[in-house]
Amino acid sequence: MTLQILLNLLLASVWMMLHDRWDINSFSIGYLVGMGIIWLLRRFFPDPFYVKRLWAILKLVFLFIRELISSTIVVIRQVTRPRLNIRPGIFKFHTELQSDWEITLLSMLITLTPGSVVMEIAPREGIVYVHAMDADEFERGVMASKRIFENAIREVTGK
Repeated sequence: MTLQILLNLLLASVWMMLHDRWDINSFSIGYLVGMGIIWLLRRFFPDPFYVKRLWAILKLVFLFIRELISSTIVVIRQVTRPRLNIRPGIFKFHTELQSDWEITLLSMLITLTPGSVVMEIAPREGIVYVHAMDADEFERGVMASKRIFENAIREVTGK
């Protein structure tokens, strides 16, 4: 993927040199032309076409932002009640992710959403322990976002 991005930047720079215009429009056109050339030559690269992985990364970022907003609304609703009616708790779930990088990314995404914190990870068994502000409500939310995040992380890593 890195080789393809660097090659695309090189092709965009060559495009600007050949047209003797050093502006964003010329660079953008050169980048798109370079992307087309790399797409045509994609079978000669060991990795799949890099735009597919960039799209998966963007999708993961937007999924995280959506989950961040929805969990923030849940936390605000819990905190602004006249009487706190929460039941904190710890629960565990199994993950199908294999590599350390994937499990770390999943735990960071869950920890960054308000109201839940990953406490411990058992990577060999694929178990993640999560502390939630309200165990009943957050367990459903974390389990739903876990499935969404796992699928998106697998798409990013290509596994």
